[in-house]
Amino acid sequence: MYKYLLLFFLLALSIEANANNYEDCGISDKAQQLAKLIITDDEQVRPVIRCNKLLSEIALIKAKKMLEFGLVTHNLGGSPNSLLRSSNYELPDYYGSNFNSNQVEAIAGGYTSPEEVWSAFKHSDAHRVHLLGEHTFYAEQDELGIAFISEWSSPHVEYWVVYLTKGYQKDQTYRNDINDIPNKPTFILQTPKMNSDINK
Repeated sequence: MYKYLLLFFLLALSIEANANNYEDCGISDKAQQLAKLIITDDEQVRPVIRCNKLLSEIALIKAKKMLEFGLVTHNLGGSPNSLLRSSNYELPDYYGSNFNSNQVEAIAGGYTSPEEVWSAFKHSDAHRVHLLGEHTFYAEQDELGIAFISEWSSPHVEYWVVYLTKGYQKDQTYRNDINDIPNKPTFILQTPKMNSDINK
């Protein structure tokens, strides 16, 4: 009897530990579920992606701002790269610093479930290449943080923010052509509407 209780206890601990593996990847359950989908996708190029609590907290700030303005757009008060830097997340020096620099952020609005938004991201060329690491620049990115919030009375109802970027190391360089670094600068102030939007 005690043997079975011990086995049950160990199994419960194992399940709990496994569930907590994605805790720093997102503050909400849905954010953590999306993190798991990104990290464990069969097409994921990166061998390792670490959850970063600071990135998740910054993602939540951005999601709240999108909800406040009723917009799904990268440039709300500055570029995604500048938001990370101003929030004390260090990016490599070769990451863009212009007003529209974005090598780190994927956003979406109007998708209810992690599976639904992940499917939408994968069917968007710019998002798929970034989140699955299909470009050599993106493939070296190894830290992830996600936020999800919803508000029924807001234009898009659900707001998703994903930060997937490279952790800072001293004197790091980009070994490939610096002119080949991708950027997702789309700056669209969308008309409020009650449907799904995904912003490149």
